[in-house]
Amino acid sequence: SACKLAKQAADDGEDILIAGCVSRTNYYNEGRGKERCQEEFKKQLKYYVENDLDFVVAEYFDHTDEAEWAVEVLKTAQKPVMATLCIGPKGDVDGVSPGDCAIRLAKAGANVVGVNCRFGPDNGIETIKLMKAALEKAGVQAYLAIQPYGYHTPDASLTGYIAMAEFPFAVEPRTLTRADCHKYALAAYEAGARYIAGCCGFQPMHIRAVSEALQDKRDGRVAPVTQNYGKWFNSLESQDKQSDRTKAEYWLSLCAATGRPSNPAISKPVLTEEEQLKESASF
Repeated sequence: SACKLAKQAADDGEDILIAGCVSRTNYYNEGRGKERCQEEFKKQLKYYVENDLDFVVAEYFDHTDEAEWAVEVLKTAQKPVMATLCIGPKGDVDGVSPGDCAIRLAKAGANVVGVNCRFGPDNGIETIKLMKAALEKAGVQAYLAIQPYGYHTPDASLTGYIAMAEFPFAVEPRTLTRADCHKYALAAYEAGARYIAGCCGFQPMHIRAVSEALQDKRDGRVAPVTQNYGKWFNSLESQDKQSDRTKAEYWLSLCAATGRPSNPAISKPVLTEEEQLKESASF
């Protein structure tokens, strides 16, 4: 099973935690109700409990109430619970603000709340800042998590990439660089996130950059690839020890060209917000 494979892979490293995840159901949008949705969550949770995973996650929800239903089920495992929504600064598809989303999930029992997918790092950081402010104002405690889409989405609308003209087969020009991920990780940490990762579009090189950016925040711990080969921006030292390109400052300050002189920097949404709400259930 997937749980056993994950445990085998984790045996190769140190301090690796394994999570089991549940996500939104078709039953919610079909109007089948809380009990039917929770039946599905229970089916999945059964395997995570049997395999004694370290924590459980409810992710990629765009309706906060369905996410709350998932958290209620996951709590029964008596494991730490993380709950993330695929929302941006405007909130969920029902008009619930990011702050209220976070408060509701935390009160439902989530130890960690945040966002994942659909929106790039900048949108995600803006959203968790709103969550953090609301949690603090309400006196509700929860850690913050962020796992953004691996592409820049400054022009994202209510439902993120769904409305972008380039989605899904032409998003590559928006791909994050290693330096983007390095800067994202530090910005997310400063915004209050303590679970910092990536979602669709993130590759191993991106996660490596996140890990190295946060080395000083993690008592000096880095991934095995860094231990063996050094940081990503040091890889040119063997070719030219004098080059500025062996230094992080060069890459973090570089305004990278796209090589596409006729392309616009942003695009107009191809869906209205009403159309986005209809499409949201399909992605």
